[in-house]
Amino acid sequence: MPTGDAFQDHYPSELSHCYGCGAANELGHRIKSRWDGDETVAYYDPRPEHTAIPGFVYGGLLASLIDCHGTGSAAAAAYREAGRELGSEPPFRYVTGSLHVDYLKPTPMGVTLEIRGRIAEVKGRKVVIEESVYADGVEVATGRVVAVQMPDSMVPAG
Repeated sequence: MPTGDAFQDHYPSELSHCYGCGAANELGHRIKSRWDGDETVAYYDPRPEHTAIPGFVYGGLLASLIDCHGTGSAAAAAYREAGRELGSEPPFRYVTGSLHVDYLKPTPMGVTLEIRGRIAEVKGRKVVIEESVYADGVEVATGRVVAVQMPDSMVPAG
């Protein structure tokens, strides 16, 4: 089972507006990623507006979940690599440098999706995460996120 706080709960408030993972975005997905051993995991229940055709999830939702779980996992991996606690200063915050998604099977509505990530590489300001999305235990999509540490130019002025 996953352990510890959600990575996204440690994002600074001024950097918590993301549609996929930001706590400050009331309309967003608000995913919560955690460590599960050497993997990261998040769960998400698709809403009716995530329908592609009746009974099936819109593929863009899967891409969004892979994207935001990946950047959250990248931040957690950077903290772990540096031997620091989540949320310690200065904050590690990552953005997407590259996102690749492969859709393997149609994804049914009405089931909780499980997103699992494996840290493939931590190198400088870059973290690579390989991910899988499961619906009822069936792998429905895979993805690879190259996350890069957020440049200072993106941090809002205090």
